[in-house]
Amino acid sequence: MPDVPPDRPETAASDGSDHDAALTELGYKPGLKRTLGNFHTFAAGISYISILTGTFQLFYFGVSFAGPGYWWSWPMVFLGQLMVALCFCELAARFPVAGSVYNWSKYTGGPHVGWLAGWMMTIATMVSLAAVALAYQLTLPQISSVFQVIGDGTGKYDAAANAVLLGTILIVFTTLVNAFGVKLMATINSAGVFIELIAAVVLVGLLAAHITRGPSAIMQTSGFGQGQTLGYFGAFLTASLASAYVMYGFDTASSLGEESIDPARNAPRAILRALVASFLLGGLILLFALLATPDLHAKQLSVDGLQYVVKAALGESVGLAVLWCVAIAITVCALSVQTAGLRLAFAMARDNNLPAGSKLARLSPRFQTPVLATCLIGFVAIAILVVNINQPQIFSVVTSIAIVMIYVAYLLVTIPMLVQRLRGGWTSATDHFSLGRLGLPVNILAVLWGSAMTVNLLWPRPEVYNATGPQHWYLRWGGVLFVGAVAVGGFTYYWFVQRGKTGVLAEHSIGEPPEPPPAHGGA
Repeated sequence: MPDVPPDRPETAASDGSDHDAALTELGYKPGLKRTLGNFHTFAAGISYISILTGTFQLFYFGVSFAGPGYWWSWPMVFLGQLMVALCFCELAARFPVAGSVYNWSKYTGGPHVGWLAGWMMTIATMVSLAAVALAYQLTLPQISSVFQVIGDGTGKYDAAANAVLLGTILIVFTTLVNAFGVKLMATINSAGVFIELIAAVVLVGLLAAHITRGPSAIMQTSGFGQGQTLGYFGAFLTASLASAYVMYGFDTASSLGEESIDPARNAPRAILRALVASFLLGGLILLFALLATPDLHAKQLSVDGLQYVVKAALGESVGLAVLWCVAIAITVCALSVQTAGLRLAFAMARDNNLPAGSKLARLSPRFQTPVLATCLIGFVAIAILVVNINQPQIFSVVTSIAIVMIYVAYLLVTIPMLVQRLRGGWTSATDHFSLGRLGLPVNILAVLWGSAMTVNLLWPRPEVYNATGPQHWYLRWGGVLFVGAVAVGGFTYYWFVQRGKTGVLAEHSIGEPPEPPPAHGGA
């Protein structure tokens, strides 16, 4: 079992001074405001995963392709992501700094790998923010027709155009909150997570009380997969994307490492607690929804998804109350996604690894946040929405591309970490979190899982990348082309333009920063 010391009360020794010392060892001058406690870091991780956002946004997708049996993809994805999360826990304890994925890959794989991982994750965050903001369209118009501002929802482009409008409003809100400081963000985020957790528990109880069939329903193929090359297994792999789209982002808890109290101890726990809580509550919601829905063959299941089940099984009034909680969950999820992306961009800019790095890394004297970086992330996310304003398949395409890039970025952490383990050079922070002898097998499983799911996510399925006609090869291969262009184009820019400028900016440096030690994993 991982070596994790027992919880202990916060003391004066955990006021952040020890971790400011750890920060200076990496060559950085403490600049961000260290105010966040245990629940704040846990809330950051769980709000990014967002049980209600993910399950309500993508239930329809899983059921459409594999029927009730798609539920089994939930524990499958959890076990795979748990291997990744355990590796991240060791890294979070070893490097309690902002921009988790970027700094982790930099200190295990070297500066070039670190840059590519940070670049992929930064772009993925912007795309992911746009994808999360789209979830408003799947919830708010079902609460009231007032939220269907553009058209009446029956037109070919009504839903897509209205989704862009609602998503833009949400992103403007999260940008303002993040710009005004981490304390405001943490307060809103924690309140939203508290409401989401209570709503999730209540929803589990309500759905359980309205079960109309036995668990055998999720053991049947129900005719799905007929005519496909791989049969039901092929349909299941497609449906599994609905679960893969939800259980990620747990590293956000460690992205706030420079603003958290005792992050080396609290971040690993926050990562695991966020993932496990999401798995348990989300899995029960999905299971009981499938067992409580009035009709497993209803067309609304593959159109309105979980929103339909809640209103049909629990009644209009209860259903609306739940949908309002879902709207809150979507809001704090978008807030957390932008928060994580902001810390990542700040970490890269602080190393002068982004264009205009000194400006992007500049902290507001009043709010102690990188305001320009916050605005840039919000602007790009809105631009992504606007470009897709008349694309009916906007929901699946934008979401798919965002998640693929995050899985690739995670691989750029777990693969170099595995290389260091095999070379005998990895050293964990044994006084905070260590996998011990389990480290190597867990790391191998994390790499195998990440590689397999990346292939599954990138597979050129017309159902995902070209859901509506006409069919075009470049749309079906859209995930591969977009991710490849971002990776190759970005790294080309880095190699020929930015690489020679890399180095901790004077205003963030304590002096001569140490070289990243890829040969021995940062030990």
